[in-house]
Amino acid sequence: MTPNRPFLLTVLPVAGAAAMLAGCAREGELVIDQGVGISAIRSVCPAVGVPDFTGDITTFRTAGDRTAANMDVTASITNVRTSCNDTGEKVYSEATFDVLARRTGTAGARRVELPYYSAVLRGGSAVQAKRIGTVVINFADGQERAQASAKAGAFVDRAEATLPPEIREQITRRRRAGDVDAALDPLADPQVKAALARATFELLIGFQLTEEQLAYNATR
Repeated sequence: MTPNRPFLLTVLPVAGAAAMLAGCAREGELVIDQGVGISAIRSVCPAVGVPDFTGDITTFRTAGDRTAANMDVTASITNVRTSCNDTGEKVYSEATFDVLARRTGTAGARRVELPYYSAVLRGGSAVQAKRIGTVVINFADGQERAQASAKAGAFVDRAEATLPPEIREQITRRRRAGDVDAALDPLADPQVKAALARATFELLIGFQLTEEQLAYNATR
């Protein structure tokens, strides 16, 4: 993740979303199906995802030589699992993930430390908080592949992640045939869109890449 660069997010579904989409939403969640062709659910729990180009990292033995023959270690973030505790005024979301790594030289035992970040994004663009962690990969002598696990978590203020009552009413109000706004999508209203953005949070994870590593991922 680098400053001033737009996030291209692959979002992972929050646990239980499939059941809620089937119509089993709990009280307090927003379900929109009042005759205007809209079906949507939002929760105070942040969506969790890995932005494009930050889920992989490649290191090279010699600086400046980015050929396949010079590759040292490659690693990928995979198997992301999420949990969320939304019972309090501070909503806690946590992501646990695995890192699968491979090295080109297998002689000797080796410890590899790879930096990763976790960031809380609001409204799709505003970074609210960011932390850097390290995942340690231990290769045994002669071992080509290894893996490790890591986790990241974040707190979100429930009040900030909750839509104002007037916006909820505007979205969910029952519209009948003949109403002036019966055929209008309430989510297209600029005020509604802005309120939704302000109340939308994401927990993003990925490798903490240099500009060169990010460019390599984007062009390989």
